[in-house]
Amino acid sequence: MFKNQRYLTRGVYSEIPLELQLFMWECIDRLPENRDYFQVFKLENINDIQRITHFSEQPEYSMQYLIPTIANPITAKVYVIDDGDHSTMLLAEEY
Repeated sequence: MFKNQRYLTRGVYSEIPLELQLFMWECIDRLPENRDYFQVFKLENINDIQRITHFSEQPEYSMQYLIPTIANPITAKVYVIDDGDHSTMLLAEEY
């Protein structure tokens, strides 16, 4: 899973800073090989610190990251889906 061509939607391109996009891809790359095809990232601005909660259902996984160096922390929910041919990063409202 997630070893194929990677794409992102216009929403991700325009709303999610590149450094966060790369960080989320890296989080997926660091997962064990037994990965869910559907990964979820919840991004929150907590007192000007970027909090990212990464989770999936099968197998159950959850990890939280705090990134104090992001200039303008954002709030969004991002899905990353592997359909076998390619992987796509999209905003939840684009699903």
